[in-house]
Amino acid sequence: MSEVSRLLQSIEKGDTHAAEKLLPLVYHELRRLAAKKLAREKPGQTLDATGLVHEAYLRLVGKKEQARSFKDGSHFFAAAAQAMRRILIDNARRKSTAKAGGRLQRQSLAGLAAPVPDEELLALDEALAKLAEQEPAKAKLVELRYFGGLSGEQAAAVLGISPTTADRYWAYARAWLQAKVRD
Repeated sequence: MSEVSRLLQSIEKGDTHAAEKLLPLVYHELRRLAAKKLAREKPGQTLDATGLVHEAYLRLVGKKEQARSFKDGSHFFAAAAQAMRRILIDNARRKSTAKAGGRLQRQSLAGLAAPVPDEELLALDEALAKLAEQEPAKAKLVELRYFGGLSGEQAAAVLGISPTTADRYWAYARAWLQAKVRD
């Protein structure tokens, strides 16, 4: 049993010190996943990788009454990918409200990368929710790869499927989502 799995079990049993020990073990990987996700976001993002990691970590193991149980490290990272997705979607929705500036566009001096606008992220989230209703395994694969930053092989391991099956699911899900987002 890995140290991460052992600490996750300790957290589930109520050990308050286990959460403090877990963060240093998973922080680097979570930060890498968050940075990869945020690289696709448009400039002017109010969240940075550190903030995204901390928010996701708090949602996963923050408060004792909210703490979830995890089978192992892979399950934890899959849940972290899902938490990061929810945080980014919630942030995009919040920024699109009239109170937060609505449709006003921020202007960047740098204008470096081609970002994914909030509207596209929201459309992707909507399409992914529809895919999850019809094909939950394929939607979970997209979530792990796109929002979690996992490779095809890593996502296949988390889902307990072969890499070849994961590749087929990925091709299907990408085509399905592209068609739905364009509608």
